[in-house]
Amino acid sequence: MADEKKERKRNISLIATFYLIVIIWAIFGIQSLFHLHFERFGILPRTKEGLWGIILAPFLHANLEHITYNTVALFILSFILALLKPRAGIWIWWILAIVTDTLVWIFARGNAVHIGASGVIFAEIGFIVAYGIFRRSIWSILVAILVGAAYGGALWGILPQQPGISWESHLFGLLTGLVVGMLWGRADRRRALLQKLAEQANVD
Repeated sequence: MADEKKERKRNISLIATFYLIVIIWAIFGIQSLFHLHFERFGILPRTKEGLWGIILAPFLHANLEHITYNTVALFILSFILALLKPRAGIWIWWILAIVTDTLVWIFARGNAVHIGASGVIFAEIGFIVAYGIFRRSIWSILVAILVGAAYGGALWGILPQQPGISWESHLFGLLTGLVVGMLWGRADRRRALLQKLAEQANVD
């Protein structure tokens, strides 16, 4: 029964991940088809109108190259997150997105509109690596190593190198993911140890 419930939760997270990607492409398709400019709904730091971007920014992209690069990485990392945390994967996704974008709204450059899912991507990288380190299960550590090896080179994106790229989203995303991953990993490890001790007590 417990395994069936866990499987159902995992399926919900995987389906939710799929629909996130569908929504991102649907918005981009509408924008391109009708020549609209949804960029204005992105994060404009420290402005009232820019508050909408805290929720909307991950779903908005400037061009085909931007959305293609982001959605490939987003799908892979969100899929891994859903497998790693089947009961909470989609909620973790939203926590990472909102915290990252809130930090961008507070601290990023005020002369630029910040859009795109790259902040969430960096947050997922940070979360998965930190979670594996602090959870210390074989599965979580293996996933952390694989993600770290695959995306470690992307971490140069936290530096202000290329004009038009929101390095602040990358930086705050990574920091958010590391902190949330550490806290979640510690909590899950503590919960697993307590459960193991309870099971041993019942056996004795």
